[in-house]
Amino acid sequence: MDPSTRPAKRCSDLNAELGGNPKRSSWGPPALPVEPALYDRPFPFYRRPAEVGRFSLDAQRCYHGDARQLRYFAPPATMHPTPPFDLRHGYRDRYVRRDEGLREGLEHLLRWTAQNQERLRAKDDIAGRPLNADFVTWRGHLTKVLTTPYERQEGWLLAVSLFRGTLYISEEETPATQLQREQRSETLKELTYMGYKFERYMCADTPDGSPDPTGVVNTNEAFCTVVRTRLGSHSLLFAGEVDCTDPCGPWAEPPACYIELKTCKELHSPAQRRSFYRYKLIKWWAQSFLPGVSRIMAGFRAPDGSVVALETFETMKIFQLIRDDPSCWKPAVCMNFCEAFLAFLKRVVTEDDPHLVHLFAWEPGHPVSYTRHHGGEHVFLPTWYVETMSGGRSPD
Repeated sequence: MDPSTRPAKRCSDLNAELGGNPKRSSWGPPALPVEPALYDRPFPFYRRPAEVGRFSLDAQRCYHGDARQLRYFAPPATMHPTPPFDLRHGYRDRYVRRDEGLREGLEHLLRWTAQNQERLRAKDDIAGRPLNADFVTWRGHLTKVLTTPYERQEGWLLAVSLFRGTLYISEEETPATQLQREQRSETLKELTYMGYKFERYMCADTPDGSPDPTGVVNTNEAFCTVVRTRLGSHSLLFAGEVDCTDPCGPWAEPPACYIELKTCKELHSPAQRRSFYRYKLIKWWAQSFLPGVSRIMAGFRAPDGSVVALETFETMKIFQLIRDDPSCWKPAVCMNFCEAFLAFLKRVVTEDDPHLVHLFAWEPGHPVSYTRHHGGEHVFLPTWYVETMSGGRSPD
């Protein structure tokens, strides 16, 4: 087997020092352990995220460097909608689905980056980097990293390349995830639709408008914020899709003015709520905390698909709901692991070459391992981007 593609040995010795180097086996590359106890220490420095840009994707999934797809929060007068929202309405005839088999990678974020490289250029950077960022990625990829210490079901594959001093992180679909997508049941497909339909009931097209729940649900459409922040010593530039902004909320400026909209089955007992806090709220928190989204509005649905209650979660107060449960997740563990993972990438990916891809793999019960690949199917930085950031003409 070629050493460049040999998988890293899954280390059984996980007694790594907190913040220290990953364990190295006797013959394979180092691996990063994920046990929560290794990262149970004070919360790391995380700079308040600052929005530096925004872009939209239209009904045909075409990119636009503006906020045309931004929608406005327009909730009902009470937290118990009357009549209840019907999340099943329109599933058969008012639904345009994005082609999930089409792997976009970082394409849209890279287009925004290339168009805004002048404002992103490092000032007096001795390394001569075109971007003043250690990492460029999607918010969703970082969300998966944050929740890894507590994830028990789904693994991930993250492709990483170092190009002109910046590490780019893109996701590859695991075989298990691809199989699940291709064999998704009709029930799960409808549940996915319900989440998008909830947005139709909660959002308007103008700041003083009203929602139109009869409209077509088109999952090609998206509004994305681009933010800068820093985790420990790692500077980050990432984009994430945002559901809406609150024109009347307590926070006027982005990203704090944004609101994340979620749906969940109705909770009937304290045990169900504890389970919700342990297994679902961690992902909601990570997704909103990273870009600085201040609030999450949840719609709790009955078995017939109707929303029977609404509940608001303030992102910065979610920890208060779980801190008295010793078996629950800890935000500090999530952030410390993410910081360690980014440091791991910096130690491993040191050759500046857009055609060299390190593929980092993780499955529940194992440490993070990686393989090296030069050229071929894993390369994800497009030629147009490499040429643009190397001094070529910026894309239109």
